[in-house]
Amino acid sequence: MPRDTADPELFLAAERYIGARVSAALERIDPAILVRIVELLDHAPAIFVYGAGRSGIIGRAFAMRLVQTGLRAYVIGESVTPIVKRGDTVFILSGGGESYSSMQTANIVRREGAELVVVTAHARSKLAHAATALIALEFSEDAERPRYAPLGTLFESASLRLTDALVAESMRTRGETEESMRRRHAIMV
Repeated sequence: MPRDTADPELFLAAERYIGARVSAALERIDPAILVRIVELLDHAPAIFVYGAGRSGIIGRAFAMRLVQTGLRAYVIGESVTPIVKRGDTVFILSGGGESYSSMQTANIVRREGAELVVVTAHARSKLAHAATALIALEFSEDAERPRYAPLGTLFESASLRLTDALVAESMRTRGETEESMRRRHAIMV
């Protein structure tokens, strides 16, 4: 079956739509919660990140950047990840906030006495209620969303920008620079 050719105007419309929706969601975040989360990042003995599926990909990028800034960060589910302990901080990224694996992880985190930062698109989800610090990246539905930003695209794009901004602020508060990060960057062969 033949397909239409690519449409640069559609690309630009999607890019503008995603950018505007993500920016609006991030601007609604209470600055006080961002300060609290950066403090948790800066003072935790270890930081753990969990997300399933596409959220997990964003989480892995976040963990890598944290390590490059000199923090101890791990991805939950990796074979070399240690046990979460009291005083640690755990980030769970979950668009729906109801997945079994995210809830099980949250239950373990709470049982062990670690701080639980939840980033979700549903502020009233089970996972959101388990959080010690919550960032809700909520998006109202509209007719254009399925065309320009299918499935969890808005949440994932917002999560990436959010976590990158948290890394930048943590760098500032700890006196890190791009040069100090570069020295910790993994050597890829």
